[in-house]
Amino acid sequence: MIIAAADGSALGNPGPAGWAWYVDDDRWAAGGWKHSTNNVGELTAVLELFRATAHLDDELLVQCDSQYVINSVTKWMPGWKRKGWRKADGKPVMNVEILQEIDAELVGRRYRFEWVKGHVGHPMNEAADQRARAAAEAFRSGLPVPTGPGWPGGADHEGGDTEPTGDAAASVIEPDDDRDADEVPATLFDLDEAPDAWQTLTVELSTEEHERLVQRARAAGLSPEEFLRGLI
Repeated sequence: MIIAAADGSALGNPGPAGWAWYVDDDRWAAGGWKHSTNNVGELTAVLELFRATAHLDDELLVQCDSQYVINSVTKWMPGWKRKGWRKADGKPVMNVEILQEIDAELVGRRYRFEWVKGHVGHPMNEAADQRARAAAEAFRSGLPVPTGPGWPGGADHEGGDTEPTGDAAASVIEPDDDRDADEVPATLFDLDEAPDAWQTLTVELSTEEHERLVQRARAAGLSPEEFLRGLI
């Protein structure tokens, strides 16, 4: 089994951004953009990890601190595909082009995801986070990007300024973005920026509205909380 960590970083979110995956000091890769989001970085790290290991038959354990990424790949994506890559409310799925590329890379692969808490000293997660942030800082400073050795015999990765395509370049920030507190404003529903980590939101529903929410969540194969989170 290959154990790898994948992480993203965005300075300002959106802003200079980076991605990285890490197995050990001889097998890691990183890259980024002049302007993107944390979620794009998180998703791209997973995509590039699968691409780099596509020539291998080993099971891949992906350690990730983004529940948005894990839920997107392991829970929500099948339903999105059935609905033509739209959410339960009919709105287009964010970052759809990257998700479609990940979906294609998963075919025939043996893999599983493991959630790890970020910024608590987890060695693999810290290694990936440091490299993703270093890429983002390189773009902010106009310095060479530390792209890493990649995977010997694997697909070449592009660590340079590959601009995100489609809605990935202007995606709304999900509430589980993992960023440094001193780089995030204190607003909740700003369309460009959002707070660090999860926020508590109280929603008052009538009995009829609650029943309708439960029915739609069941139809989508989600809990009412997950369904409501997707709407937000």
